[in-house]
Amino acid sequence: MPNIGVTGFILLVIVALLLFGPSKLPELGRAFGRTLREFKAGAKDLMDDGDNGSNATKKRVDVTETAAGEADNRRLPD
Repeated sequence: MPNIGVTGFILLVIVALLLFGPSKLPELGRAFGRTLREFKAGAKDLMDDGDNGSNATKKRVDVTETAAGEADNRRLPD
């Protein structure tokens, strides 16, 4: 895919202005920036969790086994 030149960029801006209007573009830019920040923070959290993933998995298994064991000890009402 060829690079977008100056003419292509100007054309994109004109189309965006026609579609959304000049008052809506700053609002869309802010929303896009917030979305990117949240995505980066979420990706960073996932990368940080990846280092400690083995401990978290073990804890989940232990909780599941405990819950299954408690379920087996319960009796149904007569």
